[in-house]
Amino acid sequence: MKLRLVTVPKFVQRIYPKRIWALPNNNNNVYLTFDDGPIPEVTPWVLDTLKQYNTKATFFCIGDNIKKHPDIYNRILAEGHSVGNHTFNHLNGWQTQPSEYIKNVEICETYLNQNTKLFRPPYGKLTSKQSRILQQKGYKIIMWSVLSYDYDNSVSEEKCLQNVLQHIKPGSIIVFHDSLKAQKNLRYVLPKVLDFMNKNNLVNQQIIRSN
Repeated sequence: MKLRLVTVPKFVQRIYPKRIWALPNNNNNVYLTFDDGPIPEVTPWVLDTLKQYNTKATFFCIGDNIKKHPDIYNRILAEGHSVGNHTFNHLNGWQTQPSEYIKNVEICETYLNQNTKLFRPPYGKLTSKQSRILQQKGYKIIMWSVLSYDYDNSVSEEKCLQNVLQHIKPGSIIVFHDSLKAQKNLRYVLPKVLDFMNKNNLVNQQIIRSN
């Protein structure tokens, strides 16, 4: 059976202490994040659902998707959500030379067109050199506390939900994906997670944009 780590082991977090794995848990805050959009098949539904619950989130956007769907990206901004950089072409840092990787991040930044330095590496894969260069450029590397596995077709809707509900706690950064691969699980899970948060006095917050 394939091993799936829903939460990140503490020893991994200690190896990379400058990457952000969780945030202060003041006021029962948790942080829902969405990777890989914007796309017309999923992102508008996510935005509608968040609006229904009167809550904000953080979208780590692929630059090429912003280029293809600027109207959806502009809606993310207009509705007050935070955005972050997810590279222009969803690059795997372990398979990409540092110079090429950094250039790809910077291309994405031009399409974000926002004063944000939030960055999440696709697949969570980033070399130490790439990380060091990005941090020198002022980026905050946002990792996660809880990985929903919404994108994994072998994970059932209910298992995806339990991945989140069994591990969510104040300060958690939770990863969802507004992508085609994730949409089946996401459409089932997201409203239930938001209901759970409301019933348990957990307050969803966006990750604040940084200078």
